[in-house]
Amino acid sequence: MAIATVNPATGETLKTFTPHSDAQIQQKLEAAHQYWLTHRYDSFEQRADLMRASADFLERDVDRAAELLTTEMGKTLASAQAEVRKCVEGMRFYADRAAEFLADEPLGDPSVVGARRALGRYQPMGVVLAVMPWNFPLWQVMRFAAPALMAGNAALLKHASNVPQSALYLEEVFRRGGFPEGSFQTLLIPSRTVESVLRDTRVAAATLTGSEPAGRSVAAICGDVVKHTVMELGGSDAFVVMPSADLDGAVTAAVEGRTRNNGQSCICAKRFIVHTDVYDAFAQDFVSRMSALTVGDPFDPATDVGPLATEQGRRDIEELVDDAREAGADILCGGEQPDAPGWFYPPTVVAGITPEMRLYLEEAFGPVASLYRAADIDEALEIANATPFGLGSNAWTEDAAEQERFITDLEAGMVFINGVTVSDPNIPFGGVKRSGYGRELSAQGIREFCNLKTVWVAA
Repeated sequence: MAIATVNPATGETLKTFTPHSDAQIQQKLEAAHQYWLTHRYDSFEQRADLMRASADFLERDVDRAAELLTTEMGKTLASAQAEVRKCVEGMRFYADRAAEFLADEPLGDPSVVGARRALGRYQPMGVVLAVMPWNFPLWQVMRFAAPALMAGNAALLKHASNVPQSALYLEEVFRRGGFPEGSFQTLLIPSRTVESVLRDTRVAAATLTGSEPAGRSVAAICGDVVKHTVMELGGSDAFVVMPSADLDGAVTAAVEGRTRNNGQSCICAKRFIVHTDVYDAFAQDFVSRMSALTVGDPFDPATDVGPLATEQGRRDIEELVDDAREAGADILCGGEQPDAPGWFYPPTVVAGITPEMRLYLEEAFGPVASLYRAADIDEALEIANATPFGLGSNAWTEDAAEQERFITDLEAGMVFINGVTVSDPNIPFGGVKRSGYGRELSAQGIREFCNLKTVWVAA
């Protein structure tokens, strides 16, 4: 993929970029390394002042930033504005909490281990490379960058090739906030160049958000050179509805959860598993509301669902739906590509899915919902856990025993009861199985790129 801004609403190439040369990459690597050597012991107060100034700039610049996001990847302008504000919130969260999260941890009674002092100290690792996706061009990066910088690391960003202006804008955000040279830098490089950066001895660790194949590649390279990684990969989240649920609330959440970000979110609910007693009522309302959504220009305030971000992304969704249709699934709404410019695809609901269909196991990264009928909670859990992914999950029930069962038995990094899965600075974010490992956000997110050093001082 060329490094270029292509308007997904029209297919028009707006701007192309020349990849950084080998010499430029080396300059950026050295600048990052020197920043870490020079600033790793700066106080949390110093870093917090810079982070707050960067957040203030971004908050003032919300309209320009949001317009850039909508132009590059097609999310509605309202959702783009919300993403920018969420970044501001995350930056201020870590500015306020980093010192607390990384404070020395006493290790119980030091005399037990024959010491006068025994503690754990968090120290920054060094230069961290982030390989990031296009679906949340600012937020996905910020939830790595804000904690990494507040911990004292240097940050390098290899962003998706279709959001280069967003990638460069992030550099501007931290530069305008006063962060020194080398603290946060964007690498405009193709995917094939990532390996050489990962293997460079000046890079201490890596984080990736993206597809399972990309995660496997980066994890394998880092494993070969023994470098720490955090992986946030795909998701095919279950959304289970039981008879005691608030059905209207569940349907409202289902529509929101499936079409958020034009259906292009790892934590979008994708597989809707409904108890047979309420299946018909849920399906009728769900299909009606999905069919009523307005698909169109993401800059139009009346639009609910904009285009998919890339032509390949739409092709992938088409192939999944066509495969299910040909194998006997029922397309309850949508399922047909519109005859219009841009990479639009209508909100679609597919029922009658069987294990032979690709939709049963593969992630649908677009506004396509899979609908399943379950006879009881055991079958609901069996269907929910059949996927190789395990990122987020939702369960709708007012029954306390059922709630505990879902909390315990859903195979996912996150379980939300009677609510839509969200990412929030206050709570850990991450998955299990093929959805990856490690955690972002909260105290766990900032500690991922720190060395926990055991300190023992003789009595």
